[in-house]
Amino acid sequence: MDSKKMGFNTICTHLGEIKDEQFKGAISPIYLSTSYAFEDVDTKRYPRYFNTPNQEALCKKIAKLEKGESSLIFGSGMAAISTTLFSFLQKGDHIILQRTLYGGTTNLINEEFEKHGIEFSFVDSQTVKGFEEKIKSNTKVIYIETPSNPLLTIIDIEKVAELAKKNKIITMIDNTFASPVNQNPIELGIDIVLHSATKYLGGHSDILAGAVVSTEKNIDKIFQVAKNFGGSLSDFTVWMLERSIKTLGLRVKRQNKTALKLSKWLEKHVDIAAVYYPGLKSHPDFEIAKKQMKGFGGMLSFELKEGLNASQFQKELKLIKSSMSLAGVESTILSPTLTSHALLSEQERALQGIKDGLLRFSVGIEEKEDLIQDIQQALNKIKILELEH
Repeated sequence: MDSKKMGFNTICTHLGEIKDEQFKGAISPIYLSTSYAFEDVDTKRYPRYFNTPNQEALCKKIAKLEKGESSLIFGSGMAAISTTLFSFLQKGDHIILQRTLYGGTTNLINEEFEKHGIEFSFVDSQTVKGFEEKIKSNTKVIYIETPSNPLLTIIDIEKVAELAKKNKIITMIDNTFASPVNQNPIELGIDIVLHSATKYLGGHSDILAGAVVSTEKNIDKIFQVAKNFGGSLSDFTVWMLERSIKTLGLRVKRQNKTALKLSKWLEKHVDIAAVYYPGLKSHPDFEIAKKQMKGFGGMLSFELKEGLNASQFQKELKLIKSSMSLAGVESTILSPTLTSHALLSEQERALQGIKDGLLRFSVGIEEKEDLIQDIQQALNKIKILELEH
């Protein structure tokens, strides 16, 4: 069947799989070898060269899902991000980044770029004008993340891409929170798409991986750096990721639906001070999100009313797990201050609007009613504890 005519779930299930010609198994076999026969200079196969059978097959699937020509997979999301950034930036170059980024990315910029003589500017505004004002003669990259972690801010992808192309600047986006189900930035003009594949692509809280998707030319440029940095992925993890992506569309669409319903319920709740979810009409960027997203995602954040202890609330939850990561089939909740953005200073978190009482909620595939019941019982419990004290 022509892959151009395949639907999303068919791509997830069938494209980029390895046919088991020997035993006719229904799933891809795993090739765990780290040593392959040398046939000629052009076909040197080695795990660190990102070209084992399982690696190559999975890259085809991920590239197709993100509407790109080619892709690479890495040992973590940060391996994908750091390798890609250093592939396009060198001493004397300048990069523009939005302020509201994943804490690990911000920490990478703050800790490593000055050492390498790379200039950087953070944009506090979410508007295209804010990015335009930061452009310099040596600006080589614009880097965005939308929806952002953890406040779900939205940036107009198409307008940023247009600005960059006009100024001959490469654009990169962290598309982790949206996933290829909800957003395809390459179709909107972005050059390079990045993922922490640990999250929605993996979806079961049992693998660590990263991915980058772009043109063949850009991916080859990234590969030249990647083979030196050595951030490749084990083939067993590659196999697990390929297995997980088969249900990507089913999982994320369910999470989208439940997250929207929960955000509406939380927004009306007397004990909730604020809810951050791009699918709410009250979200300041709702119209932009509606324009560029096919679904609003399974991530939301919220703040409890003043006087209610967010840490105690987490402890009282019975079904929703307090967990370091996100996007699994199970619902999880965490404090960005203590986890994802703990590497940032208090001042840096304040600049992003991250309060100590903010809770990031990754909605799983459970029944909405069960999640609501769990949240309500935890709220009831902490209010009783507050009265007792």
